[in-house]
Amino acid sequence: MRDDDNDPIQELLRNLNTSRIPRIPSRAILIGLLVLIGVIVVWTTFYTVEADEVAVVQRFGRYVRREAPGLHSRLPLGLETVRKVKVQRVWKTEFGFRTEEPGVRTRFSPQAFPEEALMLTGDLNVGDVKWIVQYRIADPEQYLFGNREAERTLRDVAQIVMRTVVGDHTVTEVLTERRMEIAHAVQRKMQDLLQLYATGLRVDTVNLQNVTPPSDAVKRAFNEVNEAQQEKERKINEALQAYNQEIPNARGEAERTLAQAAGYAIQRVNTAKGDAGRFTPLLSEYQKAPGVTRRRLYLETMRDILPAVQQVFVFDSHQPASLLPFLDLQRGNPLPTAPTGKEKP
Repeated sequence: MRDDDNDPIQELLRNLNTSRIPRIPSRAILIGLLVLIGVIVVWTTFYTVEADEVAVVQRFGRYVRREAPGLHSRLPLGLETVRKVKVQRVWKTEFGFRTEEPGVRTRFSPQAFPEEALMLTGDLNVGDVKWIVQYRIADPEQYLFGNREAERTLRDVAQIVMRTVVGDHTVTEVLTERRMEIAHAVQRKMQDLLQLYATGLRVDTVNLQNVTPPSDAVKRAFNEVNEAQQEKERKINEALQAYNQEIPNARGEAERTLAQAAGYAIQRVNTAKGDAGRFTPLLSEYQKAPGVTRRRLYLETMRDILPAVQQVFVFDSHQPASLLPFLDLQRGNPLPTAPTGKEKP
């Protein structure tokens, strides 16, 4: 009897050789492979671009086209690759400080970044400048292929330009009155350099968050000067706003008054011309027959006046204290009874 007859490993191998393993038909294997290949082809052919993105399509690594948001197709199995770039999103980078938790009550990092914030001004003073740059991806092709590290280039450009612009101004101008002008100058010069370096980025805004002197001994005085300057600018802006509101209102009121006066003058002139034109033929008729014309004018005038009279009284010259009702238009009595006394002959 051999030793390997009692070996459990040899016994297991003999059992495997003698066991009946079911064989899979070759046709089923082929169908499975075709289905798997079809799924892979479909999966690698169609893709979706979100609303805030554009897709940059590369064929064997070379740029071929750009696709807008929606459902698109490409050559499968890696023949064409797609890189999605969010062109509608506004990105932000901070200098001199870091935001740890944004929200209603933003929490900032306690760590200081003096290598970014400390700058030398034009009058050889030092300022602690903290600012934010907001930017977008304007050209996806340049962003992906024009510059290897576009974001790092933007940070380097921002620091270079900010130090250059701050160095052209005094510390008082940086702290108070020229902050908006400095921010606009930095944005303009940054955009020129980013286009020169083919980063594909566009700077939207540059905001100076906080500019203070580095020394705590003079920081309070500078803050007071800054607050006074801001209060002055606020008062000036409020005065300009009131001026811009009142002046147009006054001009409109003056123009309306002048228009009313002009209209009234035209109306009076036309009325006077009409009256003159109406009395001219009447004068010629009066010159032809003065008595008849005078009587006709009297009768026409009484015809216009009497319908508006409620009662008419005639005074007797011989009896001044008595009144004789002649006509009562209100009650319609044409001839009332005469009062008791001396009758009129």
